[in-house]
Amino acid sequence: MIPNPLESGGYYICYRQHQIIEQKNLMTKNTVVAWSFVVALGGFLFGFDTAVISGAEKLVQVYWHLSEVEHGVTMAIALLGTVAGALLGAYPSDRFGRRRTLFMIAALYFFSALGTALAHDWYLFILFRFLGGIGVGVSSVTAPIYISEISPADKRGRLVGLFQFNIVLGILVSYLSNYLIGQGGENSWRWMLGVQAFPAAVFYILIHFVPESPRWLLLYRKNQAGALQILKKINPLHYADELETILASAKATNGNGTRTSLFSRKYRFPVLLAILFAVFNQVSGINAIIYYAPRVFEMAGLGAQSSLLSTVGIGLVNFTFTLIAINIIDKVGRRKLMLVGSFGMIASLAMVSYSFYTENPDGLMVTAYLMVFIAFFAFSQGAVIWVFISEIFPNEVRAKGQTLGSLTHWVMAAIITFFFPILSEWTGGGTTFLIFAGFMALQLLFVWKLMPETKGKSLELIGGTMMPK
Repeated sequence: MIPNPLESGGYYICYRQHQIIEQKNLMTKNTVVAWSFVVALGGFLFGFDTAVISGAEKLVQVYWHLSEVEHGVTMAIALLGTVAGALLGAYPSDRFGRRRTLFMIAALYFFSALGTALAHDWYLFILFRFLGGIGVGVSSVTAPIYISEISPADKRGRLVGLFQFNIVLGILVSYLSNYLIGQGGENSWRWMLGVQAFPAAVFYILIHFVPESPRWLLLYRKNQAGALQILKKINPLHYADELETILASAKATNGNGTRTSLFSRKYRFPVLLAILFAVFNQVSGINAIIYYAPRVFEMAGLGAQSSLLSTVGIGLVNFTFTLIAINIIDKVGRRKLMLVGSFGMIASLAMVSYSFYTENPDGLMVTAYLMVFIAFFAFSQGAVIWVFISEIFPNEVRAKGQTLGSLTHWVMAAIITFFFPILSEWTGGGTTFLIFAGFMALQLLFVWKLMPETKGKSLELIGGTMMPK
């Protein structure tokens, strides 16, 4: 009679050990996903705050009888705050920790939403919009860093991609919210801006349930016991090896214990990659479309209500293709997504340009081409940017590197947002979108010649390959 292996002592022990390992892996996966999702809610507020002004801008202009210059300041002030937040983002993230910085971000979003909704003075209104922009800027630095530092290498793209997923979800919800609330009359803009206080409060509460980044505890607080406790939850089978890898990497890159400048020679390649990646993200015209979507559609001949509804379609396409991208980014890699996306963006922007060059542009065709552009952008640049920049810098300068990439991104966003109405007025929609298509051709060359693949590699391994030999 053949013995049942489950009843045999040795086989049963092996079977139970296998079960325990599988249970630990499942618990680890669920734990890290939960932490990542909570932190990625900062991306939802990021997206909501960025796009919500598109539905309120005309009502705000009428309410305070703003001149064109004042209206331009109203639209750009949040971006200026974002630039300031991105510039300062590394300091609180390194000085006080990733987790405490996330609390600060949640508070900025909350008070910005309440302040803009209740403001009865234009100067006070733009002050609170500026504070919200700071929250966006700091969030774009801290949240991707935190998620990248707690994620297993083979899941990092998907988990950091949750941040971008929540950004586009926030954009979509803001468009839907604007469309629904916009039916409420001339003061509906207060509700459009004020509803953000509710998710901001939820974000603040949930941060209490996530731990500090173990890499930050090791490198900035020398708290090996605290880091080890968190690494056990993240990687229960190989936490000791991961600890040694982090410590060895820190010693190899900065063995003398002194602080290293981001702009030293050994970091020049990741610095170049971060700057170029962020520049190309914005010269695609994405923020101009998000900020001025209703105006772009009206330029193409759609009515005001149809334009608002079309922005909901833009948000839905953005959401759908970001979801697809973050589910395959760890399988096909960052570089392949960027190659496919670059070709698609060149073609779709060229078609938008061609449509505007015709004597009577077809509003529905322009809408369709813009949605194709959004699909390719979400599938590539949108899903990859925060993942890629959070990966390419070594541990000891990751916050500074993320700050550089984020700062470049938001400076370019401010420039494009400011000049888009002027450029489209002077040269027309055809030339404006042709310029964007030309920049995407340059992006294709950048991806082909310079962009490395980072999928499936540990942060320490990626950081080492970026250093000069």
